[in-house]
Amino acid sequence: MAPTGPPEYPIRVGSMLYTLVDPHEGHEVAYNRWYERDHFYGGCMTGPWCFAGSRWVATRELKDLRFPVEGNSVNDPVDRGSYVAIYWVEAGHHDDHFAWGADQVVKLYTAGRGFNERTHAHTVLYLHHADHYRDDDPIPVEVALDHHYAGIASVAVERANGVEQADLDAWLASEGLPPVFEGGPVASCSAWTAVPRDDMTSNAPMDLGSPPLNDRSILQVFFLEDDPRACWDRFVEYGARVEASGLGRVTSAAPFLRTVVGTDTYTDRLW
Repeated sequence: MAPTGPPEYPIRVGSMLYTLVDPHEGHEVAYNRWYERDHFYGGCMTGPWCFAGSRWVATRELKDLRFPVEGNSVNDPVDRGSYVAIYWVEAGHHDDHFAWGADQVVKLYTAGRGFNERTHAHTVLYLHHADHYRDDDPIPVEVALDHHYAGIASVAVERANGVEQADLDAWLASEGLPPVFEGGPVASCSAWTAVPRDDMTSNAPMDLGSPPLNDRSILQVFFLEDDPRACWDRFVEYGARVEASGLGRVTSAAPFLRTVVGTDTYTDRLW
C-alpha cells in the first residue's frame, strides 16, 4: 500500500517563494555572504508567517545534468541559476506575507541593502498543490527545509493538452513517482502551482527572470538524502516515463546541493 502521508498538525505550508539567482562572475563570495547573512533574514525570514527557509546551490557539474537543454521552462538558458532559496509560508497567509515582502524589498534597496551584482533566473511565488512520500511515517514537507537533506531536485511537469490535472496527479501517485522513491534516497516530493505576476511581484526593483510556469504545469521539489549525482538516473528515467505516458512532459529538471551555511563552499565551482 502506498504511503498515506504524515498526520496533520496545525502548521501547514500554503505558499512557496522560489528564487533562483546567479551572482555575477567575480562577485560570488560577496553575494553568498550578503544573501546568507543579511537578505535571507531581512528580506524573507523576519516577515510574518514565513516559518522555514533554506538555500541550495548548483555547481557547474550539477548544471551539466539539467534537462531539457533547449526550451527549459525554468532555467533558460539551461545553465542559468546557481543558488536557489526556498521559503515556506503558512497556509492562509499568502497575501499577508508577500505584501510585506513586496514592501520590504523596496525598503532594503532604498536603504542600500540590495546587491546589484546578481541576476534573477526564476523568482516566482507558488501555491501548495500536493505531497508524495516514500515512507509510511515520513518527514513532513513542513519540516523538510529544516531537516538538512543533502540535496533537492527541482522538476517542472507540464500536462498535455486535453489532460486534466486530476488524471496526471493520479498517474504520478500510482505509477510515475513510486519508481523514483523505491529503495533509494529520494524521500519526498512537494508539488506547486505558480502564481501569475501581479502588482506585488511586478513592482520588484529588479527583473525576476523567466516567467511563472503556465496553468498546465506543476513544479515538484524532491528532497534527497544523498548527493543528487548518486540518483540522477532516477530523474532522467522519470522524465522519459512522463513523456511515454502521454499525459505530459518534463520541461525542467535541475539538481542542487545544500549550501554549507556560514562558509563560502561551492562559490569557486559555479562556472
